This record gives sequence, structure tokens and C-alpha cells, in this order.
Amino acid sequence: MTSRVAAAIDAARADGRGALIGYLPLGFPDLQTSIDAAVTLAENGADILELGPPYSDPVMDGTVIQEATQAALAGGFKLRDTFTAVAEITRHVDIPVLVMTYWNPVLQYGVDRYADDLLAAGGAGLITPDVTPDAAAEWIAASERTGLDRIFLAAPTSTDERLDLIVQHSTGFVYTVSTMGITGERAQLDAAARTLVERLRRHGVSNACVGIGISNAEQVAGVLDYADGAIVGTALVRALRDGGLDGLAQSARALAAGTARPAN
Repeated sequence: MTSRVAAAIDAARADGRGALIGYLPLGFPDLQTSIDAAVTLAENGADILELGPPYSDPVMDGTVIQEATQAALAGGFKLRDTFTAVAEITRHVDIPVLVMTYWNPVLQYGVDRYADDLLAAGGAGLITPDVTPDAAAEWIAASERTGLDRIFLAAPTSTDERLDLIVQHSTGFVYTVSTMGITGERAQLDAAARTLVERLRRHGVSNACVGIGISNAEQVAGVLDYADGAIVGTALVRALRDGGLDGLAQSARALAAGTARPAN
């Protein structure tokens, strides 16, 4: 099956750009506004949406995202709201919508049921930060059956054997962790990200997209000098929190300005 996510990255590449992948938590500041925010992001430069259902123990998330997801949980967000939101968003936008989820909620919901409901809602796949390919046989089978993309994470500490496994089993792209630690804005991106992308290339990766710590157009442009996509989360969540939908739109447009690649 054709990967919708890979097709979006290819389309950006054909347009002389790297891909901009924008993350927002579902349910923040409330469910409807989070739906409107995702549509706003898509309409202002994002090539792919990454949506995060709130989780009670978000070990990978920094302070800004943790505060947003805790507010969403306090507001009554339920797991089934994920599919309601994705369905509503995909009615309004035609870019791929990924769900970034910790693995326990998927197990609790049922892996096949989760895959089927995400597909029915128009979702494109899952980013799974806390499960590795060797522990994801049920999800790999479900994604192959449904055609959903499965995106695993590669870190600077990943061994060559681990990178082989990640590249072999990922579709759409490999989520390339820019630096060790939690999400958040950083003044300078770790040079380890460039080295990791080079290692992934040697292992045959088709698309490597870099996330964690990217917060402005200059950093987007720097990452896209060697990677296929830039993933931005905290800066967008902060813009939504502080400036509402207008602030989010402005931030997204500014970030998208960094995706253009100079002509050869």
C-alpha cells in the first residue's frame, strides 16, 4: 500500500521544500479548539499533522506539552475522543494525520480495534515513542493489514543493529530524535542529529524527519539541510496557548518559511 505520509514528504521535496510536521495535543485547551487548531496548522504550512492524545505519564514530553495534556485530561478528554477529533479534522484537510501515542492506551483499547478505528476516522498512522519494532509484532501486523503508517523512533544512542530494525519496520519516515532528553525548545540543536541521519542513510532509510528542540524557522532550515522533514511541537503549543488560533497560524507560517531549499 502507498504510504500517505511518504507521499506528502515526496510532494514537499518535488516542490523544493523539506516537510514541516506539526504536533499539537488533542483536547487542549478543549476538544473543539484542538480540532480547530489542527485545521489551522494544516492551512498555514504544515505538510503532516501529528496529534497527541493526552496521557497521564508523558515521559517524553517537556513542561509546555505536559501542562497542555494535563489540562486536556482535567477537561475530561477520553481515549475515544481521539477518533472523533481525527475524523473531524480529516473532513476539513487533506494532509496526513498521524497520532503520536504511548503504547499502553493502544493495548488497553485493543491493537486491532485501535487500528481499525483510526483508519475509519481517516488517520494515516501512529508514532509510537515507547515501543520498539521487536516488541510491536501485533501493531506491525495490524498496520500491514490496514495500510496505516508505523513510525518508530531512532536516537543518537541507537546501535547499528537497532537502526537496521527501525529502518526495516518503519513506514512513512523514521522519527529521528535530535538530542537525548524530553521535548522542548532549545537554543541550539544537538549536532548528533546530523550524525544520526547520516547513519540512518547508510542503513537505507527513505525519509528521516528530525524532532525535539526545533522552535524557529532558522532551526527548521538547518535541520532540512540534511533531513527530509522537521518536527515542531512545543513552539506551536506555546503559540496556541499564548495567542490562540491567530497566534498558532502566525507561528506556523513563520516555521513554514524555513522549509524552502535553495535551488541547486
